[in-house]
Amino acid sequence: MGKTLAWTMVSRHLPRGEHGYAWSVRVLVTGATGYVGGRLVPRLLERGHQVRVLVRDEARLQGRPWAGRVEVVRGSLEDEEALRRALEGVEAAYYLVHAMLSEKAFQEAERRQAETFARVAREAGLAHVVYLGGLLPKEGKPSPHLRSRAQVGEILRANLPATEFRAGPIVGSGSASFEMVRYLTERLPIMVAPRWVLNPVSPIAIRDVLAYLLLALERGPSGVVEIGAEPLSFKAMMETYAEVRGLKRVILPVPVLAPRLAALWVGLVTPIPNRLALPLVEGILHPLVADTGRARALFPEVEPIPYRKAVELALERIALGEVETRWSGALYGEGYRLEDREGLIREVRVLHAKASPETLFRSFSSLGGERGWLAWNWAWVLRGLLDRMVGGPGLRRGRRHPTELLPGEAVDFWRVEAADPPRLLRLRAEMRLPGRAWLEWEAREEKGGSLLVQTAYFEPKGLTGFLYWWVLYPIHRRIFSDLARAIVREAEAAQAKAPWSGGGAG
Repeated sequence: MGKTLAWTMVSRHLPRGEHGYAWSVRVLVTGATGYVGGRLVPRLLERGHQVRVLVRDEARLQGRPWAGRVEVVRGSLEDEEALRRALEGVEAAYYLVHAMLSEKAFQEAERRQAETFARVAREAGLAHVVYLGGLLPKEGKPSPHLRSRAQVGEILRANLPATEFRAGPIVGSGSASFEMVRYLTERLPIMVAPRWVLNPVSPIAIRDVLAYLLLALERGPSGVVEIGAEPLSFKAMMETYAEVRGLKRVILPVPVLAPRLAALWVGLVTPIPNRLALPLVEGILHPLVADTGRARALFPEVEPIPYRKAVELALERIALGEVETRWSGALYGEGYRLEDREGLIREVRVLHAKASPETLFRSFSSLGGERGWLAWNWAWVLRGLLDRMVGGPGLRRGRRHPTELLPGEAVDFWRVEAADPPRLLRLRAEMRLPGRAWLEWEAREEKGGSLLVQTAYFEPKGLTGFLYWWVLYPIHRRIFSDLARAIVREAEAAQAKAPWSGGGAG
């Protein structure tokens, strides 16, 4: 009661926003580069709120039209000093971060982050935290993913005036749930699916999620609020998508198909990596239906649109090229992902290195030529010989300088497309391929060292190109993995022998 009254007193005396809204709040957004956060920030600004964002890497804000209008604090949810700076002087905060995609032990990581945030926020006198969690099944055991979401909500509510929205699958252009349905339905005319695809779930359009999040600032701390549209089964979600797209699809539920096996299948057929596919699959093992009574009472302005309409809007955005954010934007930290979208396959690896960006850049920019490729060099040599046999350049071109690269230069069967020391190197393949390929490295400054972001791009040409990628992918995956680790090992060894040269990373 006292916390709610305190929030009412704060909001009552705030000035009118620049766009004519009743009042303005100084607000912190965590997860601002994620799927939901990246859409929430510009809408907060539109309503005249003063926005501060907490990000691990400021470079990830580049290109966002709102980047110059927000205050940026660099740090993570486990960095207490950064959290104190981020929470200083703000009345409300959005907690939109989940560690599941960047941590193996995601439950422990999420608990640790929530406890740190709650402690620092309580000390700072935060008046309201808004958290977006997940629906819990009314019957049956929740998945580890959903249990972890609930635990974070409990920690925040126990320590702070809070609103915890619990949502089911979020449907919108670029959302993980929508992409999973989209790719499964588009690519598989006949699907054998586990019987639990018949369980009802309550999807919700991203526009409705954003509406609830924005209105939460006006209502103040409201406790747990379940949100969602009319429930339907996952099978019905795919069938509805097929109807909207004019596709004929047959879905055959079968009694047995283990969640992990189903997740592996999703990971194979769709761009969704297995680490994300598994919690999405586990989330529908039991009915997941929202009790929206409190949502209707507290937020009568929001009438969630039906699932079919959400699909139509998402497809319209995709057709117009107006996808604001995408699920993969939240994948950050040490890890791996494989994406297949807009005709371009991306294999991304991110590793932490105890070395400066300059040292890391020197390692990957010295690859090729007489030095070779650090990992699986015999395979690179063999690939070069095969390329020469079909009329390609092979490895015979080498490189001009052992450590220096300039845009336009040749490196074995690659061409330097971009070189920006000590940050970026991108090579374009000139070997004979059924498509186009690139290999790119980024050195990003990170607390205690730097991050290596290695990305292999392939744009297949026709069915031949698609088959080429997937037939050789098991080999490529091993080679690219070992190459990234070798680059990090070499940079760390070089760093240990030389004085620290990183620009403030330590």
